Amino acid sequence: MAFPKKLDLATLQALYASGRATPLDVVDEVLRRCDAYAALDPAVWIGRADADALRDEARALIVAGRRADQPLWGVPFAAKDNIDCRGIDTTAACPEFAYRPSDDATVVARLRAAGALLVGKTNLDQFATGLNGTRSPYGAPRSVYSREHVSGGSSSGSAVAVAAGLVAFSLGTDTAGSGRVPAAFNGLVGLKPTRGWLSTRGVVPACRSLDCVSVFANSVTDAERIADVAGAYDAGDAYSRRAPAAPAARLPRRFGVPAAPRFFGDAQAEQAWQRVCAQAREGGAELLPLDFEVLHDIAALLYDGPWVAERLAATEDFLREHADAMHPVVRAIVEQGRKYSAVDAFRAEYRLRELKPRAEALMASVDALLVPTAPSMPTVAQLLADPVQPNSELGTYTNFVNLLDWSALAVPAGLRDDGLPFGITLIGPAWADRALAAFGRRWLRESPEQAAGAKPMSVHEPAADHVRLAVVGAHLRGMPLNRELGERDAIFVETTHTSSDYRLYALANTQPPKPGLAKTGDGAPIEVELWDVPLSAFGSFVAGVPAPLGIGTLTLADGRTVKGFICEGWALADALDITAHGGWRAYRASLAPPA
Repeated sequence: MAFPKKLDLATLQALYASGRATPLDVVDEVLRRCDAYAALDPAVWIGRADADALRDEARALIVAGRRADQPLWGVPFAAKDNIDCRGIDTTAACPEFAYRPSDDATVVARLRAAGALLVGKTNLDQFATGLNGTRSPYGAPRSVYSREHVSGGSSSGSAVAVAAGLVAFSLGTDTAGSGRVPAAFNGLVGLKPTRGWLSTRGVVPACRSLDCVSVFANSVTDAERIADVAGAYDAGDAYSRRAPAAPAARLPRRFGVPAAPRFFGDAQAEQAWQRVCAQAREGGAELLPLDFEVLHDIAALLYDGPWVAERLAATEDFLREHADAMHPVVRAIVEQGRKYSAVDAFRAEYRLRELKPRAEALMASVDALLVPTAPSMPTVAQLLADPVQPNSELGTYTNFVNLLDWSALAVPAGLRDDGLPFGITLIGPAWADRALAAFGRRWLRESPEQAAGAKPMSVHEPAADHVRLAVVGAHLRGMPLNRELGERDAIFVETTHTSSDYRLYALANTQPPKPGLAKTGDGAPIEVELWDVPLSAFGSFVAGVPAPLGIGTLTLADGRTVKGFICEGWALADALDITAHGGWRAYRASLAPPA
């Protein structure tokens, strides 16, 4: 059969449920794709699972059958090669460092127990030191959008493997942005969870006190589901934490954005960011410009301070005996750790404690931060010519997050005018992961049951716990009553039109001004907006609709029927027929005085 390019969870589960494919079919397809993609980019993988053994695992799943405790049954995935996977060497992109682990890392063990199939180990910036993907003796993976541009790092191969359709999801790690920058450069979702949610036992440390296991996926829904499977308290990991019990996450609406964003001369990225801000405002978000200087000061501590000594702590024994085996850029960075003393470390900790209250006050002033994931997208040639400065710039909006114990979610934000991908990151306090995911789904127009790679939400039925509602007047975006939808966490779906059976009237004596929509059989298409309203909030919304308006069933131009505003006939006697304007927005614009 012909498999879709993106192997998201919903697609695979539908194929398995229908009997159109088995895990063995998927394994055969994945192996074929991996071999074919190697001709285009041979730097994605460092180690692959034995093909026959992988097929045997797939057959074993088929024989055992699907179980309720295996939500990832038959789902192929990859792991960054600083994460232990039994049967495959862990190299951390340094061949001389390689060892064969006898056990899986905790996160890999949990994923395998849930039915996921490990395809192999992916390339990375050596010892997870870098944000660009070029610091590896196994080569530099390229963005799936451009052979000239970096894939992002350090989780380079993990991102490319998902974006190229070789696996359904992958694991990376994130200390300074390694689970976010590669997501942006390959059009993916990158989940940087709260530190300690996903165990780091069995992970080669970069900065152990800051490290997170991250997830790359084709949708927010997939990323969150995978993290839910992989994440749990692990008594064997000194940095593991129990997730607090919390009420359902409220959708963030008030976002802090950098008042003076930095793009280092990349005009394409700056223009893409301006479009993102406009789109966010149109969707009902409030953007509050904030001074990010304190965040940049905190970020500087990571590489310009004694935290780099923690990288030395992770590799010192190996460096002592095998210095020449390390990538020269990585070695130079790690060896900087020797110049810091214990006194320097304490002073840096004091400085972080001084800065942290200011950063937390910044965060407390909004629901979350919204930033470009990366300020630019350099080429491989640029990084080879100058391996340090462009890499440092890539961490502008990522380096401070783990130092502050914050959570983050990177999501795609379309293409720049030059065709390269652009991404944004949502940042919240520790354990704000659910709230960030709620907004990420809204941004990508995912329903909770829907995976990215599927068609836009507008051509699907709403989620089972939502009601699709057509609004025609004062509830349109930018109109006075749109806030009532926002207060109920409604999700904007699309702008469309009714069938030609309707007429639109400007009602008399209403505040704020409102229209009345009536089905007469001899009208014209009227512009409406479709919103998905949570079922739990729909009743209160309807209860607030004043006479002569009500909620009925509307027919759209494409034949769909949705709930929508209707008007009682008695109110139309002294109303003005404005059908010729085609919609309330156009009518209101006609009343504005000429500029």
